Amino acid sequence: MSQQNAIEVQKVSKRFGSYQALHSVSFNIRSNEFFTMLGPSGCGKTTLLRMIAGFETPDTGQILLNQRDIVDIPPHKRHVNTVFQSYALFPHMTLEQNVAFGLENLGWDKARRQARVGEMLERVHMSAFANRKPAQLSGGQRQRVALARALAPEPEVLLLDEPLSALDLKLRQAMRDELRALQRDTGITFVFVTHDQEEALDMSDRIAVLGSGEVQQLGTPTEIYEEPVNRFVADFVGETNFLEVQVLESASGRATIRTPFDQVIQVPSPVNMPAGPATLSVRPEKINLGDQAPQSAFDAKVVNKNYMGGYTHYLLSAGGVEFRASRRNASRDGDTISLGSTVSVGFHENAARLLAS
Repeated sequence: MSQQNAIEVQKVSKRFGSYQALHSVSFNIRSNEFFTMLGPSGCGKTTLLRMIAGFETPDTGQILLNQRDIVDIPPHKRHVNTVFQSYALFPHMTLEQNVAFGLENLGWDKARRQARVGEMLERVHMSAFANRKPAQLSGGQRQRVALARALAPEPEVLLLDEPLSALDLKLRQAMRDELRALQRDTGITFVFVTHDQEEALDMSDRIAVLGSGEVQQLGTPTEIYEEPVNRFVADFVGETNFLEVQVLESASGRATIRTPFDQVIQVPSPVNMPAGPATLSVRPEKINLGDQAPQSAFDAKVVNKNYMGGYTHYLLSAGGVEFRASRRNASRDGDTISLGSTVSVGFHENAARLLAS
């Protein structure tokens, strides 16, 4: 039995003057899912979020909310709430009044309203601050209140427009856990917009990677990171090495290639690739060094290295090609590979990915 979709984006296009922001974009967001739209500035992710919210209208296409076309429905009648990057709390109101504001507009009676406000402030751990005003709070506390206000009316979908970007690193990491727990606890569909790959990988059930106004790839965090379908996704999500290789033959999702290190190996291929030049993606942490290198290893020189505590990052050179490797410092000895030394290098064939253009 297929899972019900909370949102269906069907062939949506949008142009601003001469700039084409979205090119006939289609994808579905499942009910009770933490869904992330990830991409660089100008990729169309915020435009899509604003269309779902009702602040922008598509030039072509449909947007369905629980199978109902909402393109012509005004924002306040969509059962969709948004948490903005700036939080947009009312400065003259207490936290309690901020959370109650939307419920008053919906006509909730006083007893029901007070019970819901109390429940939501408790859920975001802000009950003790109910009578304070936003100016008396830290950035993380203001964000919690913005979440409580948006969740209070029990929306069908909660939209989050880069809500963590104004927070410092440690608070951002803590709030990721809180957001994920809130989504699981409430069962509400969360649609999260970010340019931060780590946030997307950490929190999402599925990710839509957007680039140049199109969905480049849609999948789970593992699929996006381990099985990028093209160079854009491999380059944008995490770090990778791009190696220019020769395809010798390709069939049934595998390709035989010759690497710049004169190895002939078989690697996964998203499509059957024609014989000739192609690009191989290998993540730095998939490259094994020294005693960890597989039997098909080759020699490389250590050109540079950066010790980062838990890991050491290396810049290596072989066959006139420079590439990066990361090695976990698993013992107290830490980094034992010296700068300028020659080291055995290799990677397992299934850890590499041949890319479509």
